[in-house]
Amino acid sequence: MSAPQTATTDAIGTPEAIHAAQARLHAASCARVTCAPVRDLLGEDAQEAAYAVQSLGIDRRVTAGARIVGRKVGLTSPAVQAQFGVSTPDYGVLLDDMIADDREPLDLGRFLQPRVEAEVAFVLGRDLDSPTTHVADVMRATEFVLPAIEVVDSRISGWDIRIADTIADNASSGAVVLGTTPHRLDGLDLAGVGMRLDRDGEPASTGAGSACLGSPVIAVAWLARAVARHGRPLRAGEVVLSGALGPMVAATPGHFHARLDGLGEVRTEFTGRAATTPAVDAPTTTDGGAA
Repeated sequence: MSAPQTATTDAIGTPEAIHAAQARLHAASCARVTCAPVRDLLGEDAQEAAYAVQSLGIDRRVTAGARIVGRKVGLTSPAVQAQFGVSTPDYGVLLDDMIADDREPLDLGRFLQPRVEAEVAFVLGRDLDSPTTHVADVMRATEFVLPAIEVVDSRISGWDIRIADTIADNASSGAVVLGTTPHRLDGLDLAGVGMRLDRDGEPASTGAGSACLGSPVIAVAWLARAVARHGRPLRAGEVVLSGALGPMVAATPGHFHARLDGLGEVRTEFTGRAATTPAVDAPTTTDGGAA
């Protein structure tokens, strides 16, 4: 079942279209159903308009009581960028109600079409507020890193998304499960970190840090520059998900266990069932997931 659609406008990407796109996504989220893509309102490659939609949605949730706790980088895989016809990552915002602890069960009923991927989470000890941030700045600003499982989700029916759809939908964000053992960056080669994600004890996804723009550190530097240009720079204390280390897989009832070399492990158990069953698993390239 899909959400009822709001009235469209003939003028793609106008302020009226941006508000209509946000209203469509918000209605789907509230009704616990999926909706049609929003690229008909914004344009297929209208990234600035899509970020405006994303900002409206985040502002709405903050006004309702949510708190911004970090950001996430998506589209870090060259293979998935090619699939979307883009040459750049995208980003979304993490809110406090998205964060879960290691081994904490997650009810699939809170999601629509959830998928799972393993990532490196950065916790910042300093602001990164320059539009010229580079990798050395990121390394100096990072207090510690953690293994993480991201639950990506889409309000768009059947994951029928292009770049404007996923950006507008807060980079297809769902939830984040954080590990509990912090690691300093000193001596860590994040590009060489190997990853294995198991589902009920069986391998479901494998990958490495190099799948994430060459290194998770490079991905965070890209994010810092992008959000600084958009006027919402990274702040000390924020959690940053740096991008998938391997292909994402459908979230189904059972236990998921991610192991990242040198960073430890993180686990979650999914219970119940999602509001909408994923039509297919994500692309299973070794270059990483889409979100």
